[in-house]
Amino acid sequence: MGRKLWLTTSAVALLWAGSAQAQSQQADEQQATSLDEVVVTAERRTTNLQETAVAATVLSGESLDDRGVFSLEQLQFVAPSTTVQNFGQGNYFNVRGIGKSEPTTAIGVGVTTYRDGVPVFPGYFQTEPYYDIGSVELLRGPQGTFAGTNATGGAVFINSKNPDFTGINGYLMGQVGNYDNLKWQGAANIPLSETLAARVAVNHEQRSSFHDITGPYRGHPGDVNMNSARVSFLWTPTPALRVLLKGDYNDLDFGGYPADPALSTGDPFTITANGPHSGRDETARVSLNVSYVLDNGITLRSITGYQDGISEFSTDLDGTSALNNTFYDRVEEDVWSQEFNIVSPDNQRLTWLLGAFWQQDNVTFPVTTFPQGAYHVGFPEGVVDYYIFGDTPKDTKAVFGQISYDVSDRLQVQLGARWSESTSRNENVYTTYPAFGLFLLQNSEVTAEKTTGKLSINYKVDDNNFVYGFVATGFKMGGLNAPNFYVPPRSFGPEDVTDYEIGWKSTMMNGQLRTQLGAYHMTYEGFQVAIGDPEYPLFSSIMNVQDETVLMGIEASAQLRMAEWTVDVGAAISKSELGTFFAADPRLTRTGLCNANTGPASANCQNLTGNSQSYAPELTFNVGVQYDFAMPNGATLSPRIDYAHIGESFTTIFNNTALGDELEARNLINLLLAYKTDNWTASAYMHNATDQTYIAAINAGLRYAGPPRQFGVNVTRTF
Repeated sequence: MGRKLWLTTSAVALLWAGSAQAQSQQADEQQATSLDEVVVTAERRTTNLQETAVAATVLSGESLDDRGVFSLEQLQFVAPSTTVQNFGQGNYFNVRGIGKSEPTTAIGVGVTTYRDGVPVFPGYFQTEPYYDIGSVELLRGPQGTFAGTNATGGAVFINSKNPDFTGINGYLMGQVGNYDNLKWQGAANIPLSETLAARVAVNHEQRSSFHDITGPYRGHPGDVNMNSARVSFLWTPTPALRVLLKGDYNDLDFGGYPADPALSTGDPFTITANGPHSGRDETARVSLNVSYVLDNGITLRSITGYQDGISEFSTDLDGTSALNNTFYDRVEEDVWSQEFNIVSPDNQRLTWLLGAFWQQDNVTFPVTTFPQGAYHVGFPEGVVDYYIFGDTPKDTKAVFGQISYDVSDRLQVQLGARWSESTSRNENVYTTYPAFGLFLLQNSEVTAEKTTGKLSINYKVDDNNFVYGFVATGFKMGGLNAPNFYVPPRSFGPEDVTDYEIGWKSTMMNGQLRTQLGAYHMTYEGFQVAIGDPEYPLFSSIMNVQDETVLMGIEASAQLRMAEWTVDVGAAISKSELGTFFAADPRLTRTGLCNANTGPASANCQNLTGNSQSYAPELTFNVGVQYDFAMPNGATLSPRIDYAHIGESFTTIFNNTALGDELEARNLINLLLAYKTDNWTASAYMHNATDQTYIAAINAGLRYAGPPRQFGVNVTRTF
């Protein structure tokens, strides 16, 4: 670890030294184009990323296309300290090893996602494609002031393109590729009057399965058919009033997620199955953003959101044709949210922001015919079946604010705080075992409140260098475990984090090079984990690690635009250590008790102290290089190569390689060749160019392969 840290720090130092030497050269020798300013909007006002005290990766829609990022899953290959394990109905989205690491609605997410200012479904429905995107902002570290609870690892803000008054414009794109891939999308911006504009965007993609499956399976595992549409309206009746209304619809059929046992050693794309395979998300979302600027420059803003979704999933739970273990699930969810902001003008020595937030998240696991529900585990099916059905609503309310004071032209102090209260309920939640005549009913609730915030000291060394240091806190609420045979359901406590960070952002070479360097040390108390129940080993329970869990690391990134060259680099090294904690692995045979704090350590009670946090690779690295060739007819030919490395990591806190807990490192290369002339762009692409076979996720004893090599061509016409 220490040697990796020294090497990475040395490389960063060499980058800075080389940049300083290049900066001394004559401007006419650089023949360069400066980088466009990158802004971040996550803190409720638009600021220059290079002068904002936050660790973030911000990508434009064009950059997403160039780097092959079309959904959340690919985001991990272009952003440091980020991993995504996509295994079906849910996914594990982690930043710095914090996020979602258990497939249950009982544990909140650690990385909150916003779309067009509205927090989206927590945990489910994360497969929505990126199309007609304005920008994606990924913020690392706890966002306790502006994102609040369930943002202990970070937050993602996805902004689709807005309507404007520049005239009728848009684009059409068509794509063909291997695995019978067909894709088309388009968008049109239409000013309807001097004060009203509309934008319409659509996306369709279909693809055959990557897998060769034998056996009497059911469904069309791995065959993809996705359809999405978005309609937006912008109304500006006066210079002070701005009303933005957006509506999205997604019908995403993934055909299921083929998998085989986690300890398999064969080709993960050649499998056998005898169970069901399905996977479909259908969602609708409406957001309304209204802002009004008073005569004194103060902005009043309201952001209202409503979302409704149905997620259906089924799989062969043993991953073979030998057994008949199955899993079925249907989740129905609707989310209402409302946020209000009062924002001071920017051009003041003292700026401030006040806000209030409310959200109601209703999750239903529907009953079919009592005592059976749509959530159904068969082990094997028809012999030992259990069902879960009922409602698990969550309510959150918060008030927050931030003040920034310029002590001088260079020194600034920022202080932000947020008070949140969250209530999680289980209403008429049944867990039934019809074969044993057992019907367990749960009606419980748990409420937690917390004040989180951030204190930052920012210093502008000169016009090109910005340094900062801050301490920030975050909070993830507690919740309720499901009932078991023996005892009433247990609650588990909240998770708190304190994050210390320092950072340096620099602009060099007359604006051609930007760099970002930061270090963090995060301490968690009450870290939430799912383990075997301490007293009743037949069941798993969510518990809190009472001792401190520590995560620390260094992150660096750089963007270069020099003449015909474009280079993007990102890297992170990290280390995580679980606090003093004893636990029983639910996959192993249990006898006796296992106290979480005292053990004692035995074959049935493992000492996990110092183990790595799950989904926390020690090293992530990505680099993209593009060169623009000027063609005789005024066209541009641009080859691009992107390389991404995600180091090995563990999928559980038990760190047990023998049971399949280890995800091996992956090294992926994407290639792009784009020919641009006037309003036309023709591109040839290849993702995972070396056709590396790797396991992208492990869940419930099954392994899920990452996408193999994909290639094709697409043509885009702008107007």
